[in-house]
Amino acid sequence: MKEASFNATLISHDTFRIVLFALDRREEAPHMTLVRDAHTIEKLDIIRYQYQFGTNIYEVKAKSKFVLGHDYEVVILDYGRVFVDVTNATTFDLFDETYAYLGDDLGANYHKTETEFVLWAPLASRVLLKYIVEGQTQYAPMIREEKGIYRLKIQGNLDGAMYTYLVTNNGYTQEVIDPYGKASTQNAKQSVVINPKRLKHDLAEEILPPFHNDADAIIYETSVRDMTSDVYTSIKHKGQYLGLTEKGAKTKKGQLVGLDYIKHLGVTHVQLMPIYDFATIDETNPKESYNWGYDPVQYFVPEGSYASELSNPYSRIVDVKAMVRAFHQSGIRVNMDVVFNHVYQYEYSNFEKVVPNYYFRRTRDGRISNGSGCSNDIATERPMVRKLIVDACVYWLQEYGIDGYRFDLMGLMDVTTMKAIEKEVKAIKPNFMLYGEGWNMMTVLPHEQKAMMDNAHLLPTYGFFNDSFREIVKGGSFEDKLREPGYVLGAGHYRLGFKFAYVGSCVNLIFPAKFTSAKQSINYVECHDNGTLFDKIAISNAHEDEATRLKRVMLANAAVMLAFGVPFFHRGQEIGLSKFGDSNSYKSGDKINKFDYSILDERGDMAHYFSALTQLRKDCPFLRITDQKAIEKMVEFEDLDHDGILIDYVDVAHLAPYKKFKVIINPSTETLFYALEDYQKIIFNSAGYAQAKMDTFVKNLMVAPVSLLIVGLRADEISR
Repeated sequence: MKEASFNATLISHDTFRIVLFALDRREEAPHMTLVRDAHTIEKLDIIRYQYQFGTNIYEVKAKSKFVLGHDYEVVILDYGRVFVDVTNATTFDLFDETYAYLGDDLGANYHKTETEFVLWAPLASRVLLKYIVEGQTQYAPMIREEKGIYRLKIQGNLDGAMYTYLVTNNGYTQEVIDPYGKASTQNAKQSVVINPKRLKHDLAEEILPPFHNDADAIIYETSVRDMTSDVYTSIKHKGQYLGLTEKGAKTKKGQLVGLDYIKHLGVTHVQLMPIYDFATIDETNPKESYNWGYDPVQYFVPEGSYASELSNPYSRIVDVKAMVRAFHQSGIRVNMDVVFNHVYQYEYSNFEKVVPNYYFRRTRDGRISNGSGCSNDIATERPMVRKLIVDACVYWLQEYGIDGYRFDLMGLMDVTTMKAIEKEVKAIKPNFMLYGEGWNMMTVLPHEQKAMMDNAHLLPTYGFFNDSFREIVKGGSFEDKLREPGYVLGAGHYRLGFKFAYVGSCVNLIFPAKFTSAKQSINYVECHDNGTLFDKIAISNAHEDEATRLKRVMLANAAVMLAFGVPFFHRGQEIGLSKFGDSNSYKSGDKINKFDYSILDERGDMAHYFSALTQLRKDCPFLRITDQKAIEKMVEFEDLDHDGILIDYVDVAHLAPYKKFKVIINPSTETLFYALEDYQKIIFNSAGYAQAKMDTFVKNLMVAPVSLLIVGLRADEISR
């Protein structure tokens, strides 16, 4: 045999490209045969030949029909044999039409007397099920069916059995966990069969307060670990799901913490940072590492590092349900942060191992698309990828009682998939919340198919994080812009822009409308990304003392709470927590990311102020109007001294329970004076936040520096 090597790749339904490296030797017509499942089936005809740089390149055509599900090899006389790489088949015309599977039985389907395993692997020539029962490892070949499905029933009670698949693609076998697995061992080493009857828990959904309009939501973002890890509290299950079920836990000075604290704030929805299984925390020793979890591994399995029993596959499932139930019992809905735009290291992903070249989007020059900045964009537009995402969304809703999804980098996902998710989840739970990051990401999706803010009109039930609101209200969020303050930080030139932000960016006011209604505007000035609001103010307003900076925090929180749209707050924002200047703390550890409850003991009045704000929003339905035309009629703006703004709610027909309602914002360090046309009652005064609600009637207003004042009259007060 000559010192040489070659490879063979399927490039169409019946054509192969063969590249022979033969030490600068021209081989124009070598003898080639095609072998299927170890049996020679035909001689291959060379239809095109090239010789370049010492390399022989052939295109050859087969007469026999090429059928996926078999091992194909090419034999070149005197040079040997190689397996044909069939991964290009995923790009052929009609591949999805031929192999897309609509069944709802993917994964391990448990019954007391048998378990059926179903895997979609259309390129694979064989799949073995490897399973462990009572310490005994067994192997069984799975049966290939139409649509590239492999299926096998195993008799007996397999509750708790560990399993993996041995999938052979292109002659190479890899061991993988189940892409549809519902439970797993630590660090995703093996999937685990579970008995659904052992997991039936009352999720207390029926006792939740009514919720019909997304603008009725007040969202509070936190991490399971961040909210419960501080040693300063009496929480027993620190850093765990169960830490958010504990009632009666306190700080050392007696302040409420954890679940009770969130309830005290008055928010309607808690948004949990990723609780599906992610990669970069060792689940056998979670305290030794830290990560937010934006590195998905398993989409149907909860993260194991937050479980109370680390080695028990059932624990993470039971604990998540207990946590959701506890929130529901407290009247709080649970939104889940989901990352369907990428996974952790695509080349090691089970998706790539099971069906190579299918799950990940490629650029026009053939590289893996990296619009996420994480080296891999999931190809959400492909039918079986879309199916997996939709199935996962439905599963978490039905199995865990989740009430909404926040989509990470939603602009990398396609509009059709987002509509499919909407259709399925809202058929089950009509008031389910759907929103996400709608930036225009650099990916090869057609512009009109990106689920981004520019296409908000195509997704009218989805909300989008409103970066215009963020930048106008607080100023620049990124390193080169941190020194630039926004309107509530004292930059008066943003006053016009603030009006646009305040009306939910859905009215043609100063700027063209971004949204079809205010409920699409997720209004925020801080989230887990970037530095905290307090840290931003420390840079942009470095000349001010801490007391003034905290007043700006409260003013910003009030602006978010009162503006038309959906108010969103990051954990600790309400009391001005710091991350010590860390602008990307995704792996910075508990010291940086934890909710520092010792600060709550110092600033408990700020938490009470925030609670009063949430109650005010709940008491005023007109603050939650979402219709464009109604908002245009609802408010008028008046510019005041010192860059102040008066927001007058003038549409009396929709102003109940008030007949008059005015908001005065003073972002300056000067006192602002304003004379009303008649006596009105002080409804809210951020300058006196320890007693945020007032009953004083006034006519001549004195609005303190860096503060907000609300005055008005109810119908029964008009005659006073």
